[in-house]
Amino acid sequence: MGKRKRNSASNSGETKVSGKKVTNGSTVADNNKDDEKDYMFSDEVGSIRKSKWINRQRVMILAARGITARDRHMMLDLKNLLVHSKGEPKLDSEKKDLFNDVNEICEARNCNKCILFVNKKRKDSYLWVSNVPDGPSVKFFVENIHTMKELNMIGNCLKGSRPLLSFDPQFDSSPHMILIKELITQVFGIPRYHPKSMPFFDKVYTFTIIDKRIWFRNFQLISEEGKLEEIGPRFILSVIKIFSGSFSGSVLYSNPNFVNPNVRRRLIRQSTSGKYRDKIMIREGRDAKKPRGEEYQDIDPLEKVFATIPPEKAKGAEKVVFHRIRT
Repeated sequence: MGKRKRNSASNSGETKVSGKKVTNGSTVADNNKDDEKDYMFSDEVGSIRKSKWINRQRVMILAARGITARDRHMMLDLKNLLVHSKGEPKLDSEKKDLFNDVNEICEARNCNKCILFVNKKRKDSYLWVSNVPDGPSVKFFVENIHTMKELNMIGNCLKGSRPLLSFDPQFDSSPHMILIKELITQVFGIPRYHPKSMPFFDKVYTFTIIDKRIWFRNFQLISEEGKLEEIGPRFILSVIKIFSGSFSGSVLYSNPNFVNPNVRRRLIRQSTSGKYRDKIMIREGRDAKKPRGEEYQDIDPLEKVFATIPPEKAKGAEKVVFHRIRT
């Protein structure tokens, strides 16, 4: 009879215990603990990102009651673009202390920047950008709003990716534009290592000054060569005033080129009312030529209706009117 062969694992001091190899009383999993230290779990990565998150900018985006559907969609687009933003329900726009309530909400939610949408007469849209609680704050008039769903552009990008901010050189031409540039940078720039941000850039926010107004565009960065594709939204900002405080304070700058929307609509109505004024003047002139007074009371207005010219006295084209029947 031949000898039974022993398992090679027994010679090497290895045995199987519940499907695991044991070497000198320690499992292989224990030997791989050093390898597991190199692997970073999601909570560990989050703690590291949180420790490196130095720029703690938080933006509060909210609106007052009375905004239109277009303004509401515009506000939702900004919330999607700015992942470091927070939202709140609409506020009562008829309150006298509306801006004080906004400052208290920002402090309670630990936000140091604020974007407030206000609409008047459901026609005029205004945008406040403020540094809470010390200021400054800027009041803009918003024109030509086009949302993402309305444009339906080809461009696309990942939500949470950080943008590149592109400013027109005219922002460095005057002190008030330098202040606006710094405020826009702090509001639209997503902080690095923010918990909701992505660690790369794939879009560009452009702020261009044309006709003394700020034009906003959002582009997708397609290639490293700088090829861009527009995503949306679009809007135009006209600076009205800059205040020293948050939604209040002394006026640091007032735009002399800004025309109030009510004045603009009044000028348009006056330009189109010229035809109506001409009709009124013609009617008044016609009425002025009518005979009036006591000496004209016995005149019959239908007296000359049947007054005709005898055929013998007709001349030229008047002869065509009369045809004498011969018998």
